[in-house]
Amino acid sequence: MEDNKISVTSNNIFPIIKRFLYSDQEVFLRELVSNATDAIIKLKTIAKLENLDDIEDDLKIRVLINQKNKTIHVIDNGIGMTKEEVKKYINQIAFSGAEEFIKKYNTSTKDSHIIGHFGLGFYSSFMVSNKVMIFTQSYQKEASSIFWSCEGSPNFIMKEIEKRDRGTEIVLFLNEDSKEFLEYNRILKLLQKYCKFLPVEIHLSSKEDNDKETIVNNIHPTWNKNPLQLIDKNYLDFYHELYPNQLEDPLFWVHLNIDHPFHLTGILFFPKIERRIDIQKDKIHLYQNQVYITDNLEGIVPDFLSLLKGVIDSPDIPLNVSRSHLQSDTSVKNISRYITRKVSDKLNSLFTINREDFQKKWEDIKIIVEYGMISTQNFFDKAIKFLIFSTVNNIYFTLEEFKEKISPTQKNKEGKIVFLYSSDKEEQHSYIKEAKNRNYEVLILDSPLSVHLMQKLEFYDKEISFVRVDSDHIEKLIDKEKKYDSELSEKEKQDLISFISNHLVDEYKFSIQLENLSKKDSPFLIIVPEFLRRIKEMNSIGREIVKEKDQKEYYQLIVNTNHILMKKILQETYEDKRKEMIQEALNLTLLSKNLLQGKNLTAFISKRLEDLVR
Repeated sequence: MEDNKISVTSNNIFPIIKRFLYSDQEVFLRELVSNATDAIIKLKTIAKLENLDDIEDDLKIRVLINQKNKTIHVIDNGIGMTKEEVKKYINQIAFSGAEEFIKKYNTSTKDSHIIGHFGLGFYSSFMVSNKVMIFTQSYQKEASSIFWSCEGSPNFIMKEIEKRDRGTEIVLFLNEDSKEFLEYNRILKLLQKYCKFLPVEIHLSSKEDNDKETIVNNIHPTWNKNPLQLIDKNYLDFYHELYPNQLEDPLFWVHLNIDHPFHLTGILFFPKIERRIDIQKDKIHLYQNQVYITDNLEGIVPDFLSLLKGVIDSPDIPLNVSRSHLQSDTSVKNISRYITRKVSDKLNSLFTINREDFQKKWEDIKIIVEYGMISTQNFFDKAIKFLIFSTVNNIYFTLEEFKEKISPTQKNKEGKIVFLYSSDKEEQHSYIKEAKNRNYEVLILDSPLSVHLMQKLEFYDKEISFVRVDSDHIEKLIDKEKKYDSELSEKEKQDLISFISNHLVDEYKFSIQLENLSKKDSPFLIIVPEFLRRIKEMNSIGREIVKEKDQKEYYQLIVNTNHILMKKILQETYEDKRKEMIQEALNLTLLSKNLLQGKNLTAFISKRLEDLVR
């Protein structure tokens, strides 16, 4: 029997482990079960390499809860440890047995599925325990069975004990603050979170209920299978296994599989996003050799793909010492580029092979494509081929296709091809109608990211210009130098501005601009010029600024000097009658823009009703 001290550089390593090394106490179970998995995989590897024929097939891990004794037992029938190995791997903290094993047997992490990396996982058990015991028997038959015990200080006890079955049993005596881990359902949920896809069967049971035993994991997850051997149902079943609360099926998926220059497997699912950018509750999961690590994949998965769901599994993603956070390096950047390329290749393939089906899915995926094109240049370069736009008539075009279609009719005097668009078909119906009357095509650009994408596309292609259909009179949107002469003198124009300014309701003190338009056009037009509106939309606080400032900084009132109403206003000698004419026409214009609200709308409706019963 030995009574000794653990070999560490500091006599105070346990408080460091408890307070700083692991950010979440619950990971102790992940670490212990991962170590047990390593022990069984090591045994399988040795049995194969050394032709051991007495190793049974029933290799598994048992997690046993004993509420009476306030203990959790993690038991495996794997490789076990000799006395020397306990000294080396338990007493010398931060020495990784997994790394040494891989070097000794010259096997890659990919092939062996060995999880251990830092050798500190076992000590996470002291976050929840007052005392930890180990019972272990090496696969080497001549080796003695070993008992090890420690109460969370550098002092430990180690001795040889009566012969046991091969494998290791770790017993945790839980402290008062960790009683929650004696609950069966709590442990079940933790195992399902961290160990749901470990490659060795895990059996959970309770001492108080021997009949209640559950196999908690799927040892052959879909992402590790050959895509050629999978059908759609396999992917859909796996999606709902990952996210049991998701009722809808994903639209499609991308199966990742690469061996060089790094090893990575996984499946990314495209859910229905529509026009929302929701905070995703069900995120992409990162695994390392089938052990769940985190769903915070910042740096690995580009931001625009954070809207996807699924799994990424790679032993080559660097983690911090507690396996809880990513560490950025060149390999992470390469993995991010690979994922971006695979997603863009998949989207391009869907577009090329079955464009009609791609167009049906477009409304559900366009927010991801737009986000990617704005934020990631590599993705933009590929996505420009499958980016599509819908017209107000629900006809889809790529950028080049739309340019070719409208170039003969929608080119302004500067030679720019004008992409007219609407952000709301109903709200901007009258403007769309005016455009259609001139045989112009109008796109629908109604996502939250449309304005940012337009900026990017205009920079990419200097021949095009995006203009919202209600940002000016239609003749001005695509200015072809067609001019109308004004029938008013300069004095009449000044008088007109004065009359209209004096009779604008306080809430609508817009800036006024006189335009010589057709007699058939409306007397008034309210617009927000394209460049001002874009600034407002692209500025995250722009909407608040608009509420606080005078709206005339954004809205312009276009006055058609050639409309017959203007002559009547100028000729009217009664001030009250002139005021009524101006406000009536303005109210109708405001109503068409959904700007007539509150007391002004109430007054307008009341007057109309009075006129009807006269």
